[in-house]
Amino acid sequence: MTAAERVEAVNSARHTLVQAVTGLVVIGGVVFTALGLWYTAQTLNTTQEGQITDRYTKAVGQLGSTKSDVRLGGIYALQRLAADSTRDRDTIRNVLSAFVRNHDGCTLQPGEKTPPKRCSDGNGRMSAPLVRPPADVVAALTIAPTLTANNSVDLTGHADFSHSRFPRADLTGADLTNANLNFANLTGANLTGANLTGANLTGADLSRARLAGANLNDSLIVTDVTVEGRIVAELSAAGVTVTRLTVADLTEAHLTRAKLTGAFLTGANLTDANLTDADLSRADLTEANLKGATLYSADLRGVRGITEQQVRAVAKVDSNTKFGPMPG
Repeated sequence: MTAAERVEAVNSARHTLVQAVTGLVVIGGVVFTALGLWYTAQTLNTTQEGQITDRYTKAVGQLGSTKSDVRLGGIYALQRLAADSTRDRDTIRNVLSAFVRNHDGCTLQPGEKTPPKRCSDGNGRMSAPLVRPPADVVAALTIAPTLTANNSVDLTGHADFSHSRFPRADLTGADLTNANLNFANLTGANLTGANLTGANLTGADLSRARLAGANLNDSLIVTDVTVEGRIVAELSAAGVTVTRLTVADLTEAHLTRAKLTGAFLTGANLTDANLTDADLSRADLTEANLKGATLYSADLRGVRGITEQQVRAVAKVDSNTKFGPMPG
């Protein structure tokens, strides 16, 4: 190897070494940057989790305040938190639902000895004036049903207002979509224009309630009755859950596909109500007003208190409307 060749070989080796070192430096920089970004992300995530926990704790603490405006602020803080943290929506919904049940106006609060007159049984509640629930209760009642994880339809996690008591409550225009109102006391309540789409009203008492223009499409009014050959009065005695809509005002109410199996609709006003594809089997329609009601594809088998001829004379029916006794 000549001197020139040796010089060229040394220079080539040096060049290769420089390239290798440069490559290692670049790789090291990339790794260092990636680790820095990962650490930053972890720190940010930890910080955010801590902030969410702090916000949640503070908001829930506000719900226990004796001042309604502080409670209202806590409710809206939870709503904002639910928007920022999807995974906490179910928990927040449950908290708001519990708040509604515990502040329904009939559940005794600290220092109270007797519930309001409207909460008592008998005709006392019918003579009491309509009462608009406090702003914080209305807010929780409205917000809770809207909270579902990932904005999905959660068939098992609806806002739970079961057994709550709102007799003579003014809930005009309330949005109770998909709410669980099992065994709720809504006697004489004003639900005019309320949205009860998909709500579960099994066993709820809606006697004398005002539901004019309310939307009850796809609502579950009563657990599907499987006992055959029994009249409505016997169904109740047999332990079958029955909803009471006695003397309820359902004028122009939307009841498409509603399940009203075995419901008490005695004296109910169903004028111009839309009951398309509704299940009214075994319902008590004694003295109910069905003038102009749409009963296309509705199931009226086994109904009490009204004949097929009387229904056809005042309501809109088609070839798919079912009349007659229950099968079996």
